[in-house]
Amino acid sequence: MMSCKKSTELMSQQLDRKLSTMETMALRFHLMICCGCTNFQRNMDFLRTACKRLEEGKPE
Repeated sequence: MMSCKKSTELMSQQLDRKLSTMETMALRFHLMICCGCTNFQRNMDFLRTACKRLEEGKPE
């Protein structure tokens, strides 16, 4: 089973590159059974969306 540390590393890497099929499957499985990492992913998604909205509203 994947550790939470590896899971969070993959979630961060997923922002910069496409994960392999095996990495994606392992991450999805881990997220199905780990509510802590699922919350971490939700927080990352929220922050990413908030940053995009902030950037869109920024005057040039």
